[in-house]
Amino acid sequence: MAHRSDSPSLDFDFLGGMMSGATFKTNPISLHELLVDCQRGDLQLPDFQRSWVWDEDRIKSLVASVSRAFPVGALMSLETGGGVNFKPRPVEGAPDISKSVEPSLLLLDGQQRMTSLYQVTLRNQVVQTITPKNKKVKRWFYIDIRKALDEAANREDAIIGVPEDKIIRTDFGREIVLDLSTRELEFEHLMFPLTAMFSWNDWQVDFINYSNRKGSFTELWPIITKFHDEVVKNFSGYQVPVITLDRNTSKEAVCTVFEKVNTGGKPLDAFELVTAMYAAEGFELRKDWYGGEGVKGRHQRLAETLSAAGRSTGILANVASTDFLHVISLFHTRDRRSIATAEGKQGKELPQVTGNRQALLNLPLSAYEAYADRAEEGFKRAAKFLHELNFYKVDDLPYQSQIVPLAAILAESEMALEHMAVKEKLRQWFWNGVFGELYGSAVDTRIAKDFIEVPIWLRGGAEPATVSETIFRSDRLKTMRMRLSAAYKGMHVLLMGEGALDFRSGQKFSDRVFFSENVDIHHIFPKRWCEERKIKPQVYDSIINKTPLSYRTNRIIGGDAPSLYLAALEKGQADIPAIGGDVLDRHLRSHLIDTALLRADRFDDFMQERQRALLTLIEGAMGKKAYTGTIAEEGENFEADGDEAEAVLTIAAE
Repeated sequence: MAHRSDSPSLDFDFLGGMMSGATFKTNPISLHELLVDCQRGDLQLPDFQRSWVWDEDRIKSLVASVSRAFPVGALMSLETGGGVNFKPRPVEGAPDISKSVEPSLLLLDGQQRMTSLYQVTLRNQVVQTITPKNKKVKRWFYIDIRKALDEAANREDAIIGVPEDKIIRTDFGREIVLDLSTRELEFEHLMFPLTAMFSWNDWQVDFINYSNRKGSFTELWPIITKFHDEVVKNFSGYQVPVITLDRNTSKEAVCTVFEKVNTGGKPLDAFELVTAMYAAEGFELRKDWYGGEGVKGRHQRLAETLSAAGRSTGILANVASTDFLHVISLFHTRDRRSIATAEGKQGKELPQVTGNRQALLNLPLSAYEAYADRAEEGFKRAAKFLHELNFYKVDDLPYQSQIVPLAAILAESEMALEHMAVKEKLRQWFWNGVFGELYGSAVDTRIAKDFIEVPIWLRGGAEPATVSETIFRSDRLKTMRMRLSAAYKGMHVLLMGEGALDFRSGQKFSDRVFFSENVDIHHIFPKRWCEERKIKPQVYDSIINKTPLSYRTNRIIGGDAPSLYLAALEKGQADIPAIGGDVLDRHLRSHLIDTALLRADRFDDFMQERQRALLTLIEGAMGKKAYTGTIAEEGENFEADGDEAEAVLTIAAE
């Protein structure tokens, strides 16, 4: 989804150079005060700012950071009333009256952060956002009090988003997992609504009355007190650094600064910080990863693994330094847990198996040295496995993040690549992750579970949750339209793996053919033909009407009806031999195409039949039947980007 970044990075030398002859000041301001200013309209946005587009997981991450009093970056504002006269507009969801207020400040940098925090706390209304599965939904946000106080738990896991009716259901709506639809149920489950964050006293009074009625005050009050001291006070006392540009700042300077802060440099990640820590022990982590002095580092060795002829990089080109550390952390934290188990520790005393940011920052040099070679080998085995599934270029990977558990699992044992039955299980796990769309975001917990559970399954134990709990919905095929969608990419590669032949050449899509023939996804019923018949893009752009073809074949297809371009393929051209009808039909059937329906230009019947065929292919890959019932999935499909995404996500002022 395309939008401006919300980077807090700022080059103060640059700012000082730009600001000669003008002034600016930096003051810490209470988060609550800033949010109240947003609500009143005293703090607004310049009208050229893009609309609020943050997804559910980024909201949770932001809330988690504030709840721990972690810095979330500085804001930059501009005093109004000077020579720069931008048209203001309130943050999304601010009350109508704010539109009539002349703001004292315009927010140049920090819109996404401030709008997200305003939406989930002070606005006190349901929040419209986007799920990792690209569904536009409405959410209320809560903090799980017990999880928030668990030092071993990831704080982001304690931030819960629930549907508009405040009931989380599973099994297609038949089973209630969590019901927070009344204040008493919130108290019963110890779930604190973020809408009450700045009205703690009122919430506390209600909770005391509830716990007294239940006779649980003595038991629960210490928990609530600790939650207030360790979480709520972080919000009420949170101070945000605000850089305020003087009203006399020139228009050129404001625009240049705005551009600067919205295209800021890459922030420090865990790898940079671990590099600095290892350097204190005499180990050059950067050199080990990136190489130097004519010696290839691990990064280059991985990037070159199984690269096709004439290409310098392969399927592992985008493996990041933090991905590599993540695999090592999984092994290290598992070792720590095993030691604790042997010592008789249980429950919360046991360390988590994880590769989250905190774990990476605590990764000792001894663990890196013990597991680095093993992790590198695991990634190389992962590349081999992915090649066997017909993944040849990085852009076709459904999830970069799923390579991490795959590499860790294969670093554990190469058996999965040598034993057919074991490899089949690994394939099933992989495709369940893809078509279950489970690795989109906030995946630390998923990676750790798969690292623990998948090897047990490969050795004959219970199915991992990624396999046992995943269901594919048949209607999802109709909404696979975005090339960046994991399921879309998976469908494309799954077809190639099933032996799809190019319509024209009849070649299988090996890695050599894939690159030399510029293979890509193309329409079967061409776009122009569909548009001439007023067929909606939401219908003809779905994966059901697409298939992998070479560039030259797609040029021959053009925009003609299938009956015409198939006739052209059979007839041939000056430089293209004719193709027999039976041979062409065989090529078409390899794409799960009903040849009679395609040759007769029967679009609706073709779409219905091919949906059934593709669904059968997915069911085979996942090892289970798809859901074909009528209970709709929560939320609206959201596969838009750019201005369209902005328009549909704008929340009307109340």
